[in-house]
Amino acid sequence: LACVLGGVYTDVEKTLIELERGTIVQENRSAFQHAMQDRFISDVQRLSGRHVLAFISNQHVGPDMEIELFVLGPAHSA
Repeated sequence: LACVLGGVYTDVEKTLIELERGTIVQENRSAFQHAMQDRFISDVQRLSGRHVLAFISNQHVGPDMEIELFVLGPAHSA
C-alpha cells in the first residue's frame, strides 16, 4: 500500500528549506514518522485486515513530496 502525498511541508518547514536547512526538516520528519510508526501500522492493519510486514517512510524536498509505504503480508482466504 503506497501513499504518495504532495504539499506536505508546513510554512515553518518551507522557511527552513528556503534557508537551506532542508536536512533539519527531513531529520525532524523522519523522527516523527519513527515515533508514529506503530500507530500507523496498527491503523493500516485494522483497516486492511492484513499484517504489515514493513513500513517505509521518506520525504523529498523539491518537489514537496512524501511517501508512506506499507508492505502487506498475504491475504487470508476465507
